Amino acid sequence: MANLLTILRMILAVVAIEFLFTGRPDLAIASVFITLFVIILDGLDGYVARALNESSKFGSVFDILGDRVVENLYWIAFAVIGWVGVWVPMVVVTRGILTDGLRSIALSQGYTAFGSSTMMQNKFCHFLTASRFSRAVYGVAKTLVFLMLIIANIPNMEYFDGMTVNTFIKYMDMQPCLITIADWLVYITVAMCLIRGIPVLIESKRFIEDDKQ
Repeated sequence: MANLLTILRMILAVVAIEFLFTGRPDLAIASVFITLFVIILDGLDGYVARALNESSKFGSVFDILGDRVVENLYWIAFAVIGWVGVWVPMVVVTRGILTDGLRSIALSQGYTAFGSSTMMQNKFCHFLTASRFSRAVYGVAKTLVFLMLIIANIPNMEYFDGMTVNTFIKYMDMQPCLITIADWLVYITVAMCLIRGIPVLIESKRFIEDDKQ
């Protein structure tokens, strides 16, 4: 069930992003709610796995793969549309490839990224990367930045039902503020992405040495 939820959120992420490329504000608003549901599923699949006693190393790895697919899809889409600089997906994707590659070495020795058999043995490194608090904060940051980027850019889309969201938002003088908030959230989220990746590089050193031996 947990793995099915992971598959479902990847599919929904594709649907939400496809809606953004239609240029229709009504579908963009629908994308906001779908994106929110995708993020909720991100936390729900782990809870379901524990509740149904379905936790496994494969499930742990598959959950991370689902995170990577969803996260990368959104950042790449935002860059293609022009809402963020191309440097954002370049940083996020590169960080993900490096950390997941190093985690695979630890996995070959029986350790997972999170959970009871986590590779993060150092307490501080564990707190930054593998703790539920850190993962929750990063999840909230991604939720806010994804939603805010969509909401802030809806006024730039086309007309629907005889009126424009553009007219309404600009009348309220909200868009410049929303775009500023979205931009700051982008910087904060990317910084958190990098900070949470550094402990993986530190902890992986001993697994690489063990692998050489």
